[in-house]
Amino acid sequence: MRAAALYGTLGPLSLSLAMSALLATPATGRPLAASTARAATTATTTPSATAPAGAAGAPLTSPASPATRSVSAVPVAPAAPAWSSWSGSPASAATAATPPGDAASARGVTLAARRAAERGIAFRRCPRAEALAAPITCGKVSVPLDYARPRGKHISLTVSRVRATGPKARRQGALVYNPGGPGASGMAFPEYAAEEAFRRVAAAYDFVGYAPRGVGRSAPLSCQRPSAYAKAPTSSPPHPTAAFKRRLVARARAYVRGCVRRAGPALAHYTTLNNARDLEVLRAALGQRRLTFVGASYGTYYGAVYATLFPERVRRMVFDSVVNPAPWRIWYRDNLDQSVAFERRWRDWRRWVARHHAVYHLGTTDARVLASYEKARRRLGHKPAGGVVGTAQLQSAFLRTGYNDAYWDPAAQALAAYLHGDPEPLIALAAPDPAQAADDENGNAVYTAVECNDAPWPRTWATWNRDNTALARRAPFETWDNVAMNLPCAFWPLKPGRPLDVGHLEAVGPRTGRVALPPVLLLSAERDAATPYAGAKELWHRLPGSSLVTERKAGTHGVWGGPNDCVNRHVDTYLLTGRTPGRSASCAPRPEPAPLPAPAPLPESGKQPAAIPGTP
Repeated sequence: MRAAALYGTLGPLSLSLAMSALLATPATGRPLAASTARAATTATTTPSATAPAGAAGAPLTSPASPATRSVSAVPVAPAAPAWSSWSGSPASAATAATPPGDAASARGVTLAARRAAERGIAFRRCPRAEALAAPITCGKVSVPLDYARPRGKHISLTVSRVRATGPKARRQGALVYNPGGPGASGMAFPEYAAEEAFRRVAAAYDFVGYAPRGVGRSAPLSCQRPSAYAKAPTSSPPHPTAAFKRRLVARARAYVRGCVRRAGPALAHYTTLNNARDLEVLRAALGQRRLTFVGASYGTYYGAVYATLFPERVRRMVFDSVVNPAPWRIWYRDNLDQSVAFERRWRDWRRWVARHHAVYHLGTTDARVLASYEKARRRLGHKPAGGVVGTAQLQSAFLRTGYNDAYWDPAAQALAAYLHGDPEPLIALAAPDPAQAADDENGNAVYTAVECNDAPWPRTWATWNRDNTALARRAPFETWDNVAMNLPCAFWPLKPGRPLDVGHLEAVGPRTGRVALPPVLLLSAERDAATPYAGAKELWHRLPGSSLVTERKAGTHGVWGGPNDCVNRHVDTYLLTGRTPGRSASCAPRPEPAPLPAPAPLPESGKQPAAIPGTP
């Protein structure tokens, strides 16, 4: 799925890492994925995809007064659409992603964790490339490329840490964070320890971030030249012609060939299962008997996989903006659901703009605002703005309005200015940043490899075309861009894995003695598009001791660290004491943004993709 950045997202389950700026942050709006707020080309989209990444992003309005909480039962989410069944045996491959419950891999994790515990992590001044200043320090942890062969090739994961600020007697160990993706980096997470929203938690915990396998400087994966990935302008028709679809297929096939050529045999080992195994090795290397973890967007999925594989190692877990973990939804159906949810959020933005017609002059109804957007899209199709903003860049930039309310005003101002003859605000909002091309391409490569390896996808173009042509009739905004991001999985040459039955502890093999998973905390915004609310309900039911905190009538992807004091209090209480608010709790929505009298600086994050600290 395409996801944005603090949260990386499935772009949307995966956020396109082009959206990795969205994947980002806790309350500050600065990205955890170290990328700018500009979007790359639209050929990207997770739950979780990263981009990445999702993000709570810095609000452009003043913080709300503390929201009220009700302990009434969480309402049942609308039933998800039923997509057509698909079949087709996957292409044969010499190597396959490791299946769940593999005994050799289980032994490999045990061996790798024991060695990591013995070696620890040598934290030192961070390399300049990480752009992290003291008191943050950096180190590396070695993990097997293939856990079934733990004495074979190893790769190094980069890790960052800042020590807890409180008295030693009150410290509770390490808090590990992942912003989602797949493909987003959490290396910048320790920077948030200095923010007011995280002050209480940072007093008790070391803030630990890391770059998962393939991401950043953790044995980076690449599938094409960054300049080719960031090529602009490009096109993004909501109802593509047959000729355009043929080009989509050709590009997807070429992209897969690039992944195979550049990664070689290692390509099979970028999976959610291995991400969860790496997390177990990281826990051991940090010297933690049990893991305290916050995952956003896609990070909720592999955190839930970790909890299923290693329940005895879980101390506390927060899952923010929850991917639907049902095995039959990973990942094809999750992406279809995401396109439906983005259509609803796209309408939310248009209605907000219509209510402020006196400011933006884009229309007094959501239909008229849509007509204004379509007028801009047609113009850009004929003449790209600044020579670099075409219809694909326009769609990718405005997709951010679905990830984070902080983009509502900047997007409306840019559209209004463009239609009135000033293209510069739109260029600033939508033009890809060449300096980010390498990071964006890397994130997209990891997203693709993980999602394609994780689960079966339809192998015939006819199935993709049928499902998405029908879907685009009622959800045109994101449908075909989501297809463009995920279509390489139709032609993936490796045998896909079988998604783990999350929450079913016996799914990974017989247990010795009774193992109970400690209570975990789930956070979800009711109108989240990158990770629709039904996913939170699904995981809530799968983890009987879990507690679901819902931000009502809100849709920003990634809610921890944002302006909702009610949500933040629940997270603080849980991380500091282990107490949950019962089976469920509700928080009133954050206030809608207000139009600003003058253009404000763009937030650095919108998730992704991809929120924290919150942008598939």
